Amino acid sequence: MSEIKKSSILSNFWSVCLGAVLCCFLWGSATPAIKIGYKLFSIAADDTPTVVLFAGVRFFFAGIFTTIFGSLLQKKILAPRSVVAFKKVVALAMVQTILQYFFFYGGLTRCPGVKSSVILATNVFASLLIAALLFKQEKLSFLKILGCVVGFVGVVLVTVAGKSVDYHISFGGEGFIFMSSLCYGFSGCLMKAFSRDENTVMLSGWQFAFGGAVMILVGFTLGGRFSGFNFNSVLLLIYLVFISAVAYTLWGLLLAHNDVSRVVIFGFLNPVFGVILSSIFLHEQSQTGIVTIISLILVCFGIFVVNYRKRKTDK
Repeated sequence: MSEIKKSSILSNFWSVCLGAVLCCFLWGSATPAIKIGYKLFSIAADDTPTVVLFAGVRFFFAGIFTTIFGSLLQKKILAPRSVVAFKKVVALAMVQTILQYFFFYGGLTRCPGVKSSVILATNVFASLLIAALLFKQEKLSFLKILGCVVGFVGVVLVTVAGKSVDYHISFGGEGFIFMSSLCYGFSGCLMKAFSRDENTVMLSGWQFAFGGAVMILVGFTLGGRFSGFNFNSVLLLIYLVFISAVAYTLWGLLLAHNDVSRVVIFGFLNPVFGVILSSIFLHEQSQTGIVTIISLILVCFGIFVVNYRKRKTDK
């Protein structure tokens, strides 16, 4: 029997808006937090094995935290209860954690940050097209496409304006970043599909633990090592664990109770929050306030367009 029962709270427009914005804010804060973490643990950004190891530790403990906390809240042990359920966990971990971050970290060292941000923003388009054309979870519409285009323009504005962008393309650089976006799109659709028969929190927790363990093994085997454990660095690592555990689990719950397009359109807020928070905590030079405001307006308009019809039915 399906673990998911349609929730009027999680499918209400304002609940979706609040939950999705919280997820995007947390993911946006991960950008400066990870960079600070690299400094505290003395990790070079181009040291891929150590970066993978660091990410694996973060995801593994996020999975443990999610599973334990979810079990306490639901007053039952959250674990795959069949071979089929475990296969779903492995499939989700392969796409959402292992492959997505393999392509992401592999391409990041060969693709400039500005181009990476723009390419990663295509994950919203990927999620919509995969949900509509492959999984048949919803139908494409003019408003959905329009909202995605407007939101994407907002992301391009806040990440590219005033910066030089080269047009060189390589499969190992830009291609890997795009593959990471495709994995993101598939992972959201898989989460929605698997949540029909499995507990969403269980899927999130176990896929993180499994995926994180694989990344730890790969990173350590390839020579990844990091040190510098103290109060500040451990506190930051705990925050990164919190980001993954809370944001991905809440995002998964929203996907389980809503159309994919209705939720993933909020993903355009990730780079906007990332730019704003990086300028605050890392003192990085960012766009002028006017550019950021215009970008935020465009992204919010895109979100409104995609959710417009559904919101009318919620009233």
